[in-house]
Amino acid sequence: MVPQRVPVNAYTTDGAFVIVAPLAGVADSDVSVELTENRVRFWAELRSSGPRDFVVHEWEYGGYERVLDLPSGYGSGVEASLTNGQLVVRVMSGDFAGDQTIQLGS
Repeated sequence: MVPQRVPVNAYTTDGAFVIVAPLAGVADSDVSVELTENRVRFWAELRSSGPRDFVVHEWEYGGYERVLDLPSGYGSGVEASLTNGQLVVRVMSGDFAGDQTIQLGS
């Protein structure tokens, strides 16, 4: 199954570029975030997709994926949390400090 492209809201604060994305039906341990120069990528593996005979089928439980280009001046680090089905990714301001991948829940 091809991962779904996740809609996001993104904004800047004094210290971070913040991305908020809905990730229904996944747990922390399903989510990974990768920071590379000028880019951040996050994804979540498919949690459950038991066979069902849907009457209406408008969305899926994972897998999810999204890649965003970073605004200039961000990339010194990354942190993320998943609460109430919302992933919040914070890319810290400052010069790029090297590739970084984090796995939530570990």
